[in-house]
Amino acid sequence: MAIRMTSKETAPYIGASESTLRYWRACDEGPRSYRIGRRTFYDREDVDAWLAAQKEATSRGGAA
Repeated sequence: MAIRMTSKETAPYIGASESTLRYWRACDEGPRSYRIGRRTFYDREDVDAWLAAQKEATSRGGAA
């Protein structure tokens, strides 16, 4: 069972503001979200996958 998080819970989890999450949704960016009624939710596994993709895409350096 997926852990469902609200925008208010997701924002600090990823280190962004709720307004940034709203902007990303408007631009079709950021972690995958969905609506139930008027509320927006994120599944933690989708947020973690998005964070991992961001890390992979922007990683620099490391041990040789």
